[in-house]
Amino acid sequence: MKLTTSRSTVSPAAEPVPGRQVPRRFRLPGARRSRGRFDYLLFLPAAYGVDPSRKWPLILFLHGRGETGASLDKIKVHGIPKKVEAQPDFPFVVVSPQCPYDLCWFSELPTLNALLDEVVAAYAVDTRRIYLTGLSMGGYGAWALAGLYPERFAAVVPICGGGEPAAVGSLKDVPVWAFHGALDELVLPGESQRMVDALQACGGNVRLTIYPDLAHDSWTRTYDNPALYDWLLEQHKST
Repeated sequence: MKLTTSRSTVSPAAEPVPGRQVPRRFRLPGARRSRGRFDYLLFLPAAYGVDPSRKWPLILFLHGRGETGASLDKIKVHGIPKKVEAQPDFPFVVVSPQCPYDLCWFSELPTLNALLDEVVAAYAVDTRRIYLTGLSMGGYGAWALAGLYPERFAAVVPICGGGEPAAVGSLKDVPVWAFHGALDELVLPGESQRMVDALQACGGNVRLTIYPDLAHDSWTRTYDNPALYDWLLEQHKST
C-alpha cells in the first residue's frame, strides 16, 4: 500500500497488520538529510477492520534522547511501543516516530503534525480522540507539540518533561496529566511543576503525579497503569 498526497508521501517498509507493530516511513516533499522525515512504528489493534465503520482512538508517542537514531528496534525498549509488543488487543492506534540522532522533537513539530495528518487520512482514526504522550525528551516534545497544535489533541500526558511555562496558555482547554519522579536528577521534577503551575494559573485542566520513590524512569509505572488508559478514553474533543 502506498498513499500519496499533495503534501507528503508514506512509503511502507511493511504492510500494516492488525495486532502487530510494523515499521513505516514518512517523508515531506523536498525533505533533505534528516529534516522533514521520520521512520516510525505503526500499531493497529487486533480488532481493527472487523467493523469497517468503527473509528479508533490514536496515541502519538514520543521517545526520549536515548532512542534517537536509525533503528526502530530502539524505540521498543520503553513506553507504549514496548507495551503493544506484548498486547495485540491494545485498544488504540499507536504512532511512534523515531527522531534522528542529530535532531530533537522541537525542530520537527510541523513534521509530526503532518505525520498525524497522513495517518488520520489513511486509517480509521477517531479525530475526537487523538492523544499525545512522551517521556524525557519526548515529554518536552509533548508539551511543545500540544502547545503549538492544541486543537489537535484530546489529552496530553508528558512524562519527566518540561518546557516554556509562558507558552502553556494555548493548552487551557486540553486535559493534561503530567508525571515525574521525585528523585529524578536528570530532569528535575521542578520542570514539570513549573508547567503545571503555569497551566493551573490559566485555568487549565491539569494534574501532576509525583512518584516519591522514582528517579528518571517514571514512565514504566505510568504506562503500566490501566488507569491512565481509562482516563485517556474519557477525554474527547467535542467537535
